[in-house]
Amino acid sequence: MESSTKNRTIALAALFQCVEGVIQIANTGNVNEELYQTCINSILTRDNDSAESLYGSLANLKTGFRSMMYQLGSGQLTPDGKPKDMEATRYALRLLALENKLDRNQEIYRKVIEGVEKTQEKLKHFDINHENISLSLADIYAQTISELGPKIMVKGNQNFLSNPKNAAKIRALLLAGIRAALLWRQAGGSRWKLLWERGKLQRQADAFLGIS
Repeated sequence: MESSTKNRTIALAALFQCVEGVIQIANTGNVNEELYQTCINSILTRDNDSAESLYGSLANLKTGFRSMMYQLGSGQLTPDGKPKDMEATRYALRLLALENKLDRNQEIYRKVIEGVEKTQEKLKHFDINHENISLSLADIYAQTISELGPKIMVKGNQNFLSNPKNAAKIRALLLAGIRAALLWRQAGGSRWKLLWERGKLQRQADAFLGIS
């Protein structure tokens, strides 16, 4: 994967899009279907020749680009006057930290790969949005990433969070967030890059929104 601002922007937008999906489910019990499918497809696609190919197109990451720009901005309000969701930033940073731990634990990394390959085989029988797929990805997350600790504590409406189908989708999205965090690192991303390239990343995201 080429180390470039373009690829880092795509990866970070994908990460924030996964986080947005988690927040939607936690607070409403639902998630935008296209957003969810784009995130989940990045785990299961065999086409990983480029950062963009993992997500189908830049247009599929519009939510992520917008969320990323808002969260990286210096102000305390989004452009439409709403307070920033600091939970979104917290989840994103935790996923970046967990991916770093995963990179240093080859045994768990191997288990993730094996689990993903088994889930890819299930796509021969089930649609990507099928409950069996989300349950399979959720199980991978629970058996691997959760073991790296500390666990990400998702906040929201307990009625929605306690629903098994919602819980599975949240874990599947968190696994997709790990995939995006891996892409971020492969593209040269780091905590220092996140700190010093905020403006550059925002400008690139804005440019992508203009052409997607």
